[in-house]
Amino acid sequence: MWSRFKKHKGGAISLIVLLGFAFLAISGPSIAPYDAARISANILAAPSPSHFIGTDNLGRDILSQVMYGVRVSMLVGFFSALISTVIGIGLGGTAAYFGGLVESIIMRFTDGFMVIPPFFLILLVSATYGGSIMLITIMIGATSWPTTARLVRAEFLSLKEREFIVAQKALGSSSARIMLLHLLPNSLPPVLVIAALGAGGAIIQEASLSFLGLGDPNVVSLGQMLMNALQYMRMAWWTAVSPGMVIFVIVLAFNLVSDSLNDALNPKSFRRT
Repeated sequence: MWSRFKKHKGGAISLIVLLGFAFLAISGPSIAPYDAARISANILAAPSPSHFIGTDNLGRDILSQVMYGVRVSMLVGFFSALISTVIGIGLGGTAAYFGGLVESIIMRFTDGFMVIPPFFLILLVSATYGGSIMLITIMIGATSWPTTARLVRAEFLSLKEREFIVAQKALGSSSARIMLLHLLPNSLPPVLVIAALGAGGAIIQEASLSFLGLGDPNVVSLGQMLMNALQYMRMAWWTAVSPGMVIFVIVLAFNLVSDSLNDALNPKSFRRT
């Protein structure tokens, strides 16, 4: 799989980019040139040796803010994708393996959940209970699992009647053992692809909420930076371009990695680019 993945140049470069952003998420606050909340009299200063990306309307260093904001975006993307993947695997796998009434109940619940617009539900909850990063992350993960559930169900249905699964049942293996050690590993490739796409989508949702003023006011996020820069875009373009470009690059990297994973994990569809 790795040999096929690294031949996909766009995916390989994107993976390196994401690893770089992950490094910033971990160590960004400690290597940032200034405290992201530090206010100065140097308001809307253009990029210079002392402020490589300039300052905002309160004199805060934009580069430092971006380093802090990347941490929020990466955490939201990773953990929301993890939450949605775990829920989707649990519900989709259970529905496919046990079938019958269990499958009918779970899939009708999934179909009903897909009717609800996720972003507007998250927006309503954030406006009602406050937009803490933990709440936003949980809500994004808890509303984006239906696609994973339907995908896992389809994979489990195609695998559960195969010889190696029938042999495990004949040997007396428990349902949990069969699902976790045999069905799930063989169903992971498309799930990983969906998870990578979901991480990028989660970052956009969090940035959108922060841009609308419904994010966490206690942390620096890229969407919040865009909201603050909105009225100064014409006179100080760097206040909006920097966080906007970072969001664009992160989401694009997740999408290219997802596309590369799809090629690498499905040899029949592999194509060199």
